[in-house]
Amino acid sequence: MESLKYFFAFVILSLSVTVHGQYSEKVLKAFETSYIAEKAGDFKKAASYLRETYQEDSYEFNLRLGWLLFKNGQFDESKTYYSKALTLLPYSEEAKFGLILPLSANKEWNEVIRYYNLILENNPGSTIALYRLGLVWYERKEWSQAVRCFQKVVDLYPFEYDGLLMLAWTNLQLGKTREAKILFNKVLLWSPGDKSALEGLKLLK
Repeated sequence: MESLKYFFAFVILSLSVTVHGQYSEKVLKAFETSYIAEKAGDFKKAASYLRETYQEDSYEFNLRLGWLLFKNGQFDESKTYYSKALTLLPYSEEAKFGLILPLSANKEWNEVIRYYNLILENNPGSTIALYRLGLVWYERKEWSQAVRCFQKVVDLYPFEYDGLLMLAWTNLQLGKTREAKILFNKVLLWSPGDKSALEGLKLLK
């Protein structure tokens, strides 16, 4: 049944393609002019070019409109298009990360957490999802949740600045001073004289 669903999704997407396996000139031109308008900073116009040839059952149209409307500050509309893209291709991390953008802008943190967890269910080693989810928990002062995320990031990338720094700060918040001190000093190896690391070490004295 699942494979049948994806077969139909493929067939629907193929409707926007000619018999020669190429997108129509009208669609290609819409995307081209959309990119030009985006580069000029006119996100509203960039979206309008796509809407002229919009195909509701096209993942690419919905994903790009989600992005452009987010950039234009139309967060609710952005959510709608990203959700349509995700409905068409439910396993897409790309669409989930996209949907998280307007959700974050609207401060819908429970939904943000839910989508990061959905990404991690399918891809437990996604350091981007782990790190950003850790930041959400950190801002909420949920230190035990945050430390689990940052620890996984550091396990995968033991000498990476962002993961080390946030794991250090989270350990400090948890009162694990020895671990925090070691981690802040590792940050200084990566970034000599780093202000945040030095501030953390100062608090440990």
